[in-house]
Amino acid sequence: MGIASHIIRLIDWGYLPLFEGRIPRQTYRYAVCGGLNMALDALWYFVIYNFIVAHRYLDVGFVVISPHIASLMVVFPITFFNGFWLNRHVAFRASPLRGSTQLFRYALSIAGSILLTYAGMKCFVEVCGIWPTPSKLLTTMITVVYSFLAAKYFTFRGCQAE
Repeated sequence: MGIASHIIRLIDWGYLPLFEGRIPRQTYRYAVCGGLNMALDALWYFVIYNFIVAHRYLDVGFVVISPHIASLMVVFPITFFNGFWLNRHVAFRASPLRGSTQLFRYALSIAGSILLTYAGMKCFVEVCGIWPTPSKLLTTMITVVYSFLAAKYFTFRGCQAE
């Protein structure tokens, strides 16, 4: 039994009767995988920002990168591939699409999430005059819905619910 099977068993153990009939198992798995990926992202960011980048500016010759952006640049590929692996092998494991096709589509959907987050923050903060923190929460809720729909109907299209 592979690691994905163990993760699925652990996630499904938490799929309580409370959720059954209300939330499809695939949606539940996606939510747990997304939450896990977000938690790992925060943990990696903390470690890299505080101990590897160590609050220092990074001079790469033609530009100086601030410590928080440098940390983000290091964490992004980790989170990207971790999220892809979890989606492919746990949440949408029955997709008939080839892995390379899924990876390309996942990259496109992540690019869409980044653009949606940027546009949402600009709109809510600068146009609507909403404070940044509530704007970020609103934007995150919108992006999560977009991300799930993109994963289900584009990136891993044709995945049969288990």
